[in-house]
Amino acid sequence: MASTSDIRNGLCIKFNHDIYKIVEFLHVKPGKGPAFVRTKLKSLTNGKVLDNTFSAGHKIDEVRVETHEFQFLYAEGDLYNFMHTETYEQIQLNKAILDAPDLLKEGTTVKVIINAETEAPLSVDMPASVILEVTYSEPGVKGNTSTNATKPATVETGATVNVPLFINEGDKIKIDTASGQYMERVKE
Repeated sequence: MASTSDIRNGLCIKFNHDIYKIVEFLHVKPGKGPAFVRTKLKSLTNGKVLDNTFSAGHKIDEVRVETHEFQFLYAEGDLYNFMHTETYEQIQLNKAILDAPDLLKEGTTVKVIINAETEAPLSVDMPASVILEVTYSEPGVKGNTSTNATKPATVETGATVNVPLFINEGDKIKIDTASGQYMERVKE
């Protein structure tokens, strides 16, 4: 058993007969009344996100997890195939477990969180950012903008990302996997 002082991002807990991963948390000590911890929890079984407030000192049931590196091989409909980088064992995961499946390129290494007691995969942690090539983008016309104008661009995985007007087809761009937003153009 852990308490609210052990709460951190990425901690997996049992709550309401389900397993949740803590996405965000904030310790709050108001001027009046007891302290509490405001959290944002993501269900590892169905992907739903909920907000919950724990009072200070509240006991939480921690789930023991292991993290292993897997390489993404290919997708078959809603099933995504991964290979363990050390044992070469292959697993299939449902698309619902993945945070950003549309940004997943073949060969990308991800961290899979596995429940140590049941050996069941719980979630997939993507790298912080991915570099993908732009396969389609409308040409940007110089002079018809005020500031910070963007246009939609399709990348090699099929995802659509809003990019600045100077990005063209064939450019490689860095994308934040948490928000799915353009970060920068990558020169090679």
